[in-house]
Amino acid sequence: MWKLSNGKLIQATDIARVKFRTNISAAVLEKLKVMADDYDTHVNYLLESGVHSVLNQNTIIYDKATRPTDRVQYKTTYDADLLEALKAFAKQHQVYINDVIEYSVQYIDLNDVKNASYKHRVE
Repeated sequence: MWKLSNGKLIQATDIARVKFRTNISAAVLEKLKVMADDYDTHVNYLLESGVHSVLNQNTIIYDKATRPTDRVQYKTTYDADLLEALKAFAKQHQVYINDVIEYSVQYIDLNDVKNASYKHRVE
């Protein structure tokens, strides 16, 4: 992001975001990349939208036997508060974080997704 200071733009790191690495289904990830291109956003913004929805429902119906076998490592940034809430939710419901992330894909609200240019905002 950019900050306006004394009439000058200064590039700054958004401290509300943290790096996080997990494993996610390659098929799901590919689907998200296509969706991100179609809606002018980034994959992590799509994931955040779905995770918000799942956390608001405060319930998850997940069969551990149906876990995907094509998982690949995926590293991105997430909102720090959302990630902490996600960790607590996963622990409370006794599932892994990547299970919740994959589950949340079906709850993505495309009207609530940040635009790709969001990271270039001026504050």
